[in-house]
Order: sequence, then C-alpha cells, then structure tokens
Amino acid sequence: MVNGKRRGRFFIAGLVTALVLLGVGVYWFQPWKLWQDDRVDEALPTALKPAPSAPAAPSGAAASAAPPLRTVARGDLISHEHTTTGTAKLIRLADGSHTLRLENLDTSNGPDLRVWLTDAPVKEGTAGWRVFDDGKHVSLGKLKGNKGDQNYEVPPDLDLSAYSSVAIWCDRFDVSFGAAELTRA
Repeated sequence: MVNGKRRGRFFIAGLVTALVLLGVGVYWFQPWKLWQDDRVDEALPTALKPAPSAPAAPSGAAASAAPPLRTVARGDLISHEHTTTGTAKLIRLADGSHTLRLENLDTSNGPDLRVWLTDAPVKEGTAGWRVFDDGKHVSLGKLKGNKGDQNYEVPPDLDLSAYSSVAIWCDRFDVSFGAAELTRA
C-alpha cells in the first residue's frame, strides 16, 4: 500500500510539473500568433510638426513652403527565421525629421517583435539570423502589425550614417524574422 501511495504522489507531482511547464511554454512561445495576423495600413506622414514655441502658420502658407518628402535610403526585406517580404524606406519629412516606413510588409506574427535600425550587414540564410544585436542597433519600437504599411519615427538626435540596415527583430528569442540593407538614394 505504501508503494501505491508513493506512485500516486509521484504521478500527481509529475502532472503538476507538466502543467506548469506547458503553461510557461505557451506563454513564452505564444503559438496562437502563428494563426493571427495584425494588419496596419498607415498613410505616409506629410504634416509639418510645428516647433513647440512657434505660432501656427496658415495652412496654405505651410503647405506651399514645405519641401517635398524625400526617400534618403531604401531596401527590400529578405527572409530570415520567418518568410518576410516588403520594402523599408528611410524618409526625410518636410520638417527635417526622419521616418522609417515599411511598405507591403508581410511576415509572421510573433512574440516581442521590434523594428531595429542596425549597423550589421544583411546576410541571407541562417548566417543572418542573429547578427543584428552584435553591433550598434536602436529600436524604433514594437512592430505595429505583421502585415501592411507602417511608419516608425526615428529619434531626431540619431546619426543615420551609422546605420545601414533594418531588422524585424524578435527580442524574446534574439533572432531576425527579416531584414533589409538600406541603400542611400
């Protein structure tokens, strides 16, 4: 009878351990995201950002005096850990600020995805999966959606000449879903 009780306790302890590990695994990997798509379709930003102390200009005067938007660098996204397509564009806005725009983005959804500017070269295949956190990188924020067109504000004090690529980075697993080498226009 003692052996039966002991086996019962081991069974219960094993079952509880398995359930805890399953719960942690589900939380960590978030497998439901493989079947979820988050579509974001943002318009290209065009409005001038007024200086905090500057008076507002009449709408016609601001629009006619504003220089046009200019793409200063661009690149096509390639796949790494997950199939990824689309275009990354670094755009100089009329007020002199910069935005990173992802157009026609199509990648897998995943846990803790970020958009990074990096100084790492973009390598195809598994050799390029983990290089982006080796050098200089800056996060522009969480990936807004795994499909569509989206904009990411670039910090105004960032020296853009130090960054040559964009990565869709999974911070949880330290791996690139996809990346683009930025070619200056």
